[in-house]
Amino acid sequence: MQINPKNFHGVYTALVTPFNKGVVDFDSLQNLVDYQLKCGINGLVLMGTTGENVTLDDEERTQVLEFVIKKVGHRVPILVGTGSNCTRKAVQYTREAAVLGADGMLVVAPYYNRPMQSGLCMHFEKIAESTTKPICLYSIPSRCGIEIGVETISKLREKYEHIIGIKEAGGSCNRVSQIVKALDKDFCVFCGDDLLTLPFFALGAHGVISVASNLAVKSLVTMMDYALSNNLEAAADINRLFYPFFRALTVETNPVPIKQFLYRAGLIASPEVRLPLSPLLETSVNLVNDVFDSLHGKY
Repeated sequence: MQINPKNFHGVYTALVTPFNKGVVDFDSLQNLVDYQLKCGINGLVLMGTTGENVTLDDEERTQVLEFVIKKVGHRVPILVGTGSNCTRKAVQYTREAAVLGADGMLVVAPYYNRPMQSGLCMHFEKIAESTTKPICLYSIPSRCGIEIGVETISKLREKYEHIIGIKEAGGSCNRVSQIVKALDKDFCVFCGDDLLTLPFFALGAHGVISVASNLAVKSLVTMMDYALSNNLEAAADINRLFYPFFRALTVETNPVPIKQFLYRAGLIASPEVRLPLSPLLETSVNLVNDVFDSLHGKY
């Protein structure tokens, strides 16, 4: 099986799932997909944290995947979040996403169970053996309570060549250095935090799975293009411009702030999120609106 690692570089948008009056808003989802493609996104991630995947039932999940995969039509790669804290469920999601036409899988570490590294390894092995599609691991200890160890990553990569990378969302530059040193040059490291994209890139990351690029597609793709061509000064200029935006995305739990930004931009009909997430506090709405107004359409 030949996998071209260059297919998994650049800016991938962790796409929101728009809701309106309690149901998935497919008109707004169409707007988002059209906007992403028009603005030149490198790839999309569906059913991730930003997509509120854990609050979608299985029927909604299938409907969203079918809708977006059909609309994109393989113009850019689509990674689908198929992780679960139940190994059998993760295998099921992975197989279903492959059948629906996903280009690869984003598989988060099991949350809540807190397995040992040996359990993590066995978990990911079962998933890898269920598909030939590329798999990107996802380590985010702040949400999962555990970290995918560098040795575990190395073991999995050595055994399964279609485990092609990791979304690293632990906030540690030191860990990126460890991963890059331990893994082969074709293993893709994605930054999982917009605030750390350039520092991670400088240490050997290949791209970012971005919340901010739900809105700021052109600018972030340009920033990454500059970085990939070693024009770090130009990339840093864009990073500085959007730093207040990146910060505003963390004022409350993701994806609540980015949905307010998208609503202000007219890309979705409602900033609605599903419980247990709640609407932005008034002070946070004011902050988001101030930052949005300061961008003056520069996104």
